Amino acid sequence: MARSVPHILLRSFLMLAATALMVAFYAWLYISVLGLDLPKAAMLKKRNAEWQSRSELLSRQLDAYENTLVGIEDRDNGVYRSIYGMSAIPSELKTATIDAELYDSLASQGATPQFLSMLARVSDITRRTYVQSKSLDQINLVAKRAGDLISCVPAVPPILPRPGNYHISSRFGYRVDPVRGGGEFHQGIDFAMQRGSPVYAVGDGVVEKAEIKFSGYGNEIIIDHGFGYKTRYAHLNTIEIAPGMKVSRGEKIGTVGNSGKSTGSHLHYEVLYRDGRVNPMNYMDLTIPEEEYRSMIDKRSEESVRGKKLSTSELLKKRNANETTGH
Repeated sequence: MARSVPHILLRSFLMLAATALMVAFYAWLYISVLGLDLPKAAMLKKRNAEWQSRSELLSRQLDAYENTLVGIEDRDNGVYRSIYGMSAIPSELKTATIDAELYDSLASQGATPQFLSMLARVSDITRRTYVQSKSLDQINLVAKRAGDLISCVPAVPPILPRPGNYHISSRFGYRVDPVRGGGEFHQGIDFAMQRGSPVYAVGDGVVEKAEIKFSGYGNEIIIDHGFGYKTRYAHLNTIEIAPGMKVSRGEKIGTVGNSGKSTGSHLHYEVLYRDGRVNPMNYMDLTIPEEEYRSMIDKRSEESVRGKKLSTSELLKKRNANETTGH
């Protein structure tokens, strides 16, 4: 007896339902019980893990790059632009924002917050790098036009920056006076060192003052570097130069002492720009390798022996000519 059409359809439906249930059961068993993924899900999971790993690596690389960039920006504004009398770069020039339409488009396409955040960081670093590149180009141009400015401006520590050779006992800024007590503005940096340690000129110039005193700054030297810059070296033990002499960067000018108003052996060092005190830390790098610093000292000593220095009158004439032309 032939089966009816409804019976056949019902049987087919039941077979399909049973098959679907079996597939669902095995999928549940495969994923939930055995802890495995379906091939497509496993592939997506693997890709997601790879993306997450690459994202974390990129984030660490961006952190390292940004830290380096921050160091360059700080040195650019605090040292290089300050040396050449250039104003700091406005912070708004470094600020970058993602295009709103691009952001909305990416968000609508399912871009994750993590991806959008990383994109914003890349955009910010790219903008700041571009601004910094233009700034260094500008500084390079000014430096080429500056002539003697590079060799005259204070740019190195006045003492051998060897670890253990010194420690900074007092920084630029407000402090408690070590002799009288009470607050005062300390106008330089104090390098606590062994008595007799060498003191070096931080830039080419002419000795304006070399005086032996028993009070105040004690035995002190002031060097006029031109271009508005002067440096003071105080509380010295010995003075090895005289007013009117021409000195070069890296040339020994005296030794550390405890003269004048002092509570211990140290060098008090000041940088003056247009008769105003400025932070000496902006005009030196205490991390300069000892070998590089010694090489500079040796070079100056050799030049002095060979008599290649300009005379005092020649230096003053050259410096005044530069200041007149605005270089």
